[in-house]
Amino acid sequence: MAGGGGGGGGYFGVLVSDPWLQNQFTQVELRGLKAHFMSMRREGDNGRLSLRDLSSKMSRLKVVGENLSEEERASFLRDSYQDLDEDLDFELFLRVYLKLLAHASSRVGSAAKNSSAFLKAATTTLLHTISESEKASYVAHINNYLGEDKFLKQYLPMDASTNDLFEIAKDGVLLCKLINVAVPGTIDERAINTKRVLNPWERNENHTLCLNSAKAIGCTVVNIGTQDFIEGRRHLVLGLISQIIKIQLLADLNLKKTPQLVELVDDSKDVEELMSLPPEKILLRWMNFQLKKAGYKRIVTNFSTDVKDGEAYAHLLNVLAPEHSNPSTLSVKDPLERAKLILEHADRMGCKRYLTAKDIVEGSPNLNLAFVAHVFQHRNGLSTQAKQISFLETLPDDTQISREERAFRFWINSLGNSTYINNVFEDVRNGWVLLETLDKVSPGIVHWKIATKPPIKMPFRKVENCNQVVKIGKQLKFSLVNIAGNDIVQGNKKLILAYLWQLMRFNILQLLKNLRFHSHGKEIIDADILEWANSKVRSLGGQSHMDSFKDKSLSDGIFFLELLSSVQPRVVNWSLVTKGQTDEEKKMNASYIISIARKLGCSIFLLPEDITEVNQKMILTLTASIMYWFLKQPVEERPSGASDSENGSQSETISNSTMDDTASESSIEENGTR
Repeated sequence: MAGGGGGGGGYFGVLVSDPWLQNQFTQVELRGLKAHFMSMRREGDNGRLSLRDLSSKMSRLKVVGENLSEEERASFLRDSYQDLDEDLDFELFLRVYLKLLAHASSRVGSAAKNSSAFLKAATTTLLHTISESEKASYVAHINNYLGEDKFLKQYLPMDASTNDLFEIAKDGVLLCKLINVAVPGTIDERAINTKRVLNPWERNENHTLCLNSAKAIGCTVVNIGTQDFIEGRRHLVLGLISQIIKIQLLADLNLKKTPQLVELVDDSKDVEELMSLPPEKILLRWMNFQLKKAGYKRIVTNFSTDVKDGEAYAHLLNVLAPEHSNPSTLSVKDPLERAKLILEHADRMGCKRYLTAKDIVEGSPNLNLAFVAHVFQHRNGLSTQAKQISFLETLPDDTQISREERAFRFWINSLGNSTYINNVFEDVRNGWVLLETLDKVSPGIVHWKIATKPPIKMPFRKVENCNQVVKIGKQLKFSLVNIAGNDIVQGNKKLILAYLWQLMRFNILQLLKNLRFHSHGKEIIDADILEWANSKVRSLGGQSHMDSFKDKSLSDGIFFLELLSSVQPRVVNWSLVTKGQTDEEKKMNASYIISIARKLGCSIFLLPEDITEVNQKMILTLTASIMYWFLKQPVEERPSGASDSENGSQSETISNSTMDDTASESSIEENGTR
């Protein structure tokens, strides 16, 4: 549950002795690869792993697994090594991985296979190169959206031809502000350290706040730590910026923000399918819908090779803004000339450029996606017919379900699975994502030999995956009465949410157990977290108290502010805290709580409403995350008077029960509902 990792060369000495290898990886990359390596060894014969095994077992590694087939990996290994039965140690594994990574990247080339990845490779590979064209585009975006910011305008506009972007990003303020542009209100700006000159502690706090907030809006940050910003690792900074900008540009591509999107479908069943699509897919569907109107015969399936010749763009802009069209755009033979005319057309429409004519011709997937998303934001060409909007009124609008879905989705994505999910209810139905998540939460628990990796054509294979998910859940003592794998395959929302809640809760309790009680072998239950939080607040002399995780008095936020202050006195600025008497004051406190918890290093996925409405599940995760952060701190670094009772009476009261379902109401009753 902790935030991004920091620096310190000592860590590398434990895992890797070769200095060259040390320089190829960040700390977080090394830690993740070590976990993969150990998992592969556990699955092997008698715990051994050979070069020959890697062709199949590396399918779960990003880039290498996604862009090379098992046969291609096997062929490469045969060509590169003489003795495929040689036992692997961790360092040899890393060297093989680096070679395969370079091979995979050379195969993919500039036209990435997955055009929707949006610089995914820059945050997950070790090829430390950046695109100057992308950097220039993102600098222009930041200058445009943050140029008037009170704090940043002393540094903006930046010059794209320099390293200004990476230098300014080093104190963390720019990235925090950019996250708030993408998803307004994510970070309470009162929590950002914005002095002119920040000390290392304050800078680190900003980076931690940034990384935990980025995770909370859906960015993948598994391979980025605070040290990477301090060291100015350009490919990682640019990779994170690109993800944040993508989230901003695609924010309107859903039916809540743009109900006119129902024009793309014919009936309510199709509407549900549309709602489950990732934003990039909706953008492609919209683009093809408009191209069909223009009489364009081809289907655009990506933002790279399918748009390189500019013909699709010419037809798209002609149908959206015919008043600005230039007849010669389609008649010119040179793709570069056509691309220039397309961008002139976009300028006349008032669309800011995210790419150059060269980027179109070269098929830059990230910049083409940004360009099309911006055109959609500016002029989508959809109508608002009452008949179509009425489709939306028939769809259930359960705010609580959608909030929980969002929290679980971002939590799952934060774990660094090979599959990024856009909709929990759709994307877990084949069982694979849940198996990956279970493997992250409890390494080695999944029997991969009987699992089927997507794409899965045979329906019974999905049921097999989900049956294993249910079986493992029972093994972990989840309450799964009358549930079968087919319930997940069918997309039963309540059952999926109940399973994910128990999985997330198990993860939190397991992390806490591993910190405090690894020598006692005792389990932690909800009551222990409750007692810890109350004792912490009492130790500070606080007046508030939490009776349970659904205690309505928690809605004003004062208890959590006192709790945070007890674990780190300097983190709460009490002059910014309200009395929490009105709804507005409660929301201000809740927003501040979430941001300062993330600033400390808590990885949490709740919204201010979860505090003000006292959503007991999210209240439990918040409390447990603060507890986990505190207990990870070296005893000598804890504030005076905050020694905690883990070595005293509290550890003696830990129950052997693995679940406390009455406290969390996470059990599933006989009738299959929570």
